[in-house]
Amino acid sequence: MVSIAMLATAPAGAHDPARALTSTSDGAPWTFEPWAVALLVASAMLYVLGLVRLWRIAGPGHGVSIAQAVRFALGWLTLAAALVSPLDSVSERAFSAHMVQHELFMLVAAPLLASSRPLGAFAWGLGPLLVGRAGGALRNATWRRFWRMLCAPVCAWVLHAAALWIWHVPALFDAALRSEAWHIAQHLSFFATALLFWWSVLKPRTNTGRGIAVLSLFATMMQTGALGVLLALSNAIWYAPYLAPDAASPFGLTPLEEQQLGGLVMWVPASLVYLAVALAIGYRWLAPTKSRLSPRLAADSGFDPDYPRAR
Repeated sequence: MVSIAMLATAPAGAHDPARALTSTSDGAPWTFEPWAVALLVASAMLYVLGLVRLWRIAGPGHGVSIAQAVRFALGWLTLAAALVSPLDSVSERAFSAHMVQHELFMLVAAPLLASSRPLGAFAWGLGPLLVGRAGGALRNATWRRFWRMLCAPVCAWVLHAAALWIWHVPALFDAALRSEAWHIAQHLSFFATALLFWWSVLKPRTNTGRGIAVLSLFATMMQTGALGVLLALSNAIWYAPYLAPDAASPFGLTPLEEQQLGGLVMWVPASLVYLAVALAIGYRWLAPTKSRLSPRLAADSGFDPDYPRAR
């Protein structure tokens, strides 16, 4: 349902700086697109309804943990902030703000929603009849094979990397700035592939899976950082719409400075997010090795997994 909301989040005229507000005297408005608001509200209501039904039967924290519910709320709020807050209006004129908006989709909302595993709550919100029908369809062998293929680490990584690089090709990025349909496709592909990527990274429970997740995160950090470096160090404007006379930056920056700042956003903060998650998963990956220490070494290190039984 949250993914569906992304389909309706592009403004009616897309992000064409030439048609954006030309003065900051009135401030940047909130962009309450009816379809976006309706679908965001519907997804929140469905989730809350499912959570209430589930917790009424199983008890609070069962089926969907409180931590998962909090992550869903934070992810949903991040989407809403990126899509209806003044950030959406500012991004019409500021390339750097546009990059912040995209990073919120891919680096904040997507991992929070993927780790919250909201499908269970959505299913309870739909009710038993619809859930039964949907469950029957999802148990189809062909669908299950297709879903496993999409969620495989290599496939998820390739799809996400492809979406990022393809949409930053100047001709396609310019088309997304000027066309509502292309803008919807751009945002949907960024968000959907980010959900797949983070699902593949955060779901592993085995050491092998965690090792692959760490490699995937580092590889993504390298390729997104490379794109950010190219934008930050370029002396040429990549995207023509930001050169339009009416596309004045609200921050008083030149189009080239806007592009360089946007590249820095993709390069430094984004890389830190991937690095932090990789280190966290790597720690969990390596932590079980402590249990294989000999009793003597375990005692010397202050870690004795058999302490309760030994005493």
